[in-house]
Amino acid sequence: MMSVHTNHASNDLRIEMVRDLNDFMKVVAIRASVFLAEQDCPYDEEFDNNDLSSCHLIAYLRNEPVATLRIRWFASFAKIERVCVMKHVRGGALVKLMIETAVDMIGRKGYRHVLGYIQKRLVPFWKQLGFHPREGREGFRFSDYDYVECYRELAARNDAVTMDSDPYVVMRPEGEWDEESVLDRSAARPAVA
Repeated sequence: MMSVHTNHASNDLRIEMVRDLNDFMKVVAIRASVFLAEQDCPYDEEFDNNDLSSCHLIAYLRNEPVATLRIRWFASFAKIERVCVMKHVRGGALVKLMIETAVDMIGRKGYRHVLGYIQKRLVPFWKQLGFHPREGREGFRFSDYDYVECYRELAARNDAVTMDSDPYVVMRPEGEWDEESVLDRSAARPAVA
């Protein structure tokens, strides 16, 4: 699944999973530019000690990193967070593609429920993506913005990675479950004992 490539006119747009420190530094740079500089979010509120236990996606437009989001995994749901798009590329299909890529990955991992804490002003946009405010839940505020809990239910997938999936599929790198990995190839060597 990763990376996702698409062409919009002459714009090369791709979404990739963050896999190394260099990629993660791009995430930090984008989030610092948007959340710290534009929204005046305090550093400790933006970088909240959840980054190293999360999965991050990064979008590139013409090979420049321009957007990011993170996914946190819980027992019965996944949560999309820190959706962040550089100012000069907002308003297009990029964020929709990023969220749909995240939702696809979440569904492939067998999750049926996706949660997001959405700035109240952005709820109409998220409704276009199938997310709806949770009934009976009040809004809340953090880092100087009003938020609403939004939720999307996913259909069960036949290709979800489960405990019963082929062991080689389960061992493959995150998001690359359909591609043979180094561990698949290591099976050709004789066992040591």
